[in-house]
Amino acid sequence: MIMAAGLGRRMLPLTEDRPKPLVEVGGRPLIAYSLDRIAQAGVERAVVNVHYCADQIEAFLGGVGQPDIVVSNERDRLLDTGGGIVRALPELGEDPFFILNSDAIWIEGAEPALERLRARWDEDAMDCLMLLAATATSIGYTGYGDFHMDPDGRLFRRGEGEVAPFTFAGAYLVHPRLFAGMAEEPFSMNLLWDRAAARGRLYGLRHDGVWLHVGTPDAIAAAETALKDL
Repeated sequence: MIMAAGLGRRMLPLTEDRPKPLVEVGGRPLIAYSLDRIAQAGVERAVVNVHYCADQIEAFLGGVGQPDIVVSNERDRLLDTGGGIVRALPELGEDPFFILNSDAIWIEGAEPALERLRARWDEDAMDCLMLLAATATSIGYTGYGDFHMDPDGRLFRRGEGEVAPFTFAGAYLVHPRLFAGMAEEPFSMNLLWDRAAARGRLYGLRHDGVWLHVGTPDAIAAAETALKDL
């Protein structure tokens, strides 16, 4: 699943007349990078949720050859990250599936990141496996980090007033059981991540390439410079 329904307020004024997934970086819409990654990982079918400027996103998706696209329509109500996935669950099946933010851009390391997530996945131990970026080496990131990780890969939230070494890199593998009992209403995935962490079932995998954080218009130039250096 690719999350493309957000309002993109932090990307204003570029999102006054277009959705954030269609803001261009390096001459390509942000969402094109996510679509490339899942196609390269052999994903044949993807669900993309839409809300803000939905017609524009659907028009772009109509020209995508691979993977096959199913649109999850949130025009009636923006359901946030968690509720949007709950609405799409009937299209996603009963097996673990990838979720990518539509603005997730990274430079691969020795092996493709999604293949590394797939290889690391342990269905008996995990409900969610996140791709994490080291805050010190990420481009465009200025926050305090999101998670600490123990030697086995289990994740723990950064405490108030702390600095954590890892931040969520916009891609993860999740089992549908994580959404059991959740209603189709607005809620953040942070709620379910915290529940999984409390059960010791939230894991992380450090990205071995470079993550590009494109959260604001000012971050676009740095990301484009990094991509040119490939």
